[in-house]
Amino acid sequence: MDGIPAERVTDAVPAEHGTGGVPVRLRRAARATDRRPVRVLMLHGLAGSTAVWRRFTELAADELELWEAELPWAADGDTRWSHEPDPVALVAQALAGVPDGVDLLIAHSFAANAALELLAGRPAPRPGAAVLVSPFHRRSPEHFDWDTATYYLGGFQRIIDEGLRIGSDGRLPTELRAAMALRVRDRIGPYGWMRFFDAYLRSPFLDTAAIGLPALVVTGEHDFAAPPDDARALAGALPDARLRVFEESGHFPMAEQPELFAEIVSSFLPALHSSYVPEST
Repeated sequence: MDGIPAERVTDAVPAEHGTGGVPVRLRRAARATDRRPVRVLMLHGLAGSTAVWRRFTELAADELELWEAELPWAADGDTRWSHEPDPVALVAQALAGVPDGVDLLIAHSFAANAALELLAGRPAPRPGAAVLVSPFHRRSPEHFDWDTATYYLGGFQRIIDEGLRIGSDGRLPTELRAAMALRVRDRIGPYGWMRFFDAYLRSPFLDTAAIGLPALVVTGEHDFAAPPDDARALAGALPDARLRVFEESGHFPMAEQPELFAEIVSSFLPALHSSYVPEST
């Protein structure tokens, strides 16, 4: 609901899932005409929306062709997605829906975890590289305890509230924002929350060595949802990764510091070009 009209929409081939295929939309065509566009697919997190990419879309490098997925785990999505135990198939559907394939996948929060599981060995179209924003990752199952579960169960509404605050540029009154966050939390429901926590609990068992593509891991120093140490642990475990910590951001660095986010994505492109994107002729 960001007011930017869809320029092109294509539906991925439906997988064996009750909600059908995941639509993808061309958010912005590449502005550069002297070289091959870099096709980018952006995936928002749980209880979020495609609006989280608005400022990045305005500032992104000219060579980027920006696509966004209408994921069912959005704040106003079809909640039946959470009744199935494996959300990873939805990421595969989104990747399959981008014509001619995805060069760069940018995934935030819960979507980053789902994308990592896909890249670790599931049969699906693969991007050339990935930017993983505010991922949830623990090195060992011993790093989870009952206090961890209590924190995330009790803090789910707070994370949603923070997203509403950032998305509205602080314009929503506190009481209204809290009421909206409660409604979104109740809409996502226990099943949606469990899909998130399931993915988090599986993160220590992720076969990171199998993710053989360049990755950029981005985190905010003040992220109370996905702690910066999670991002540091993930970047250290991936075979080809670099880490960027935004010192003035929380869980939504692409919206809190969009200029810096656009800059670091642009600086990551040479790694993508050298390994995956053919030179223009």
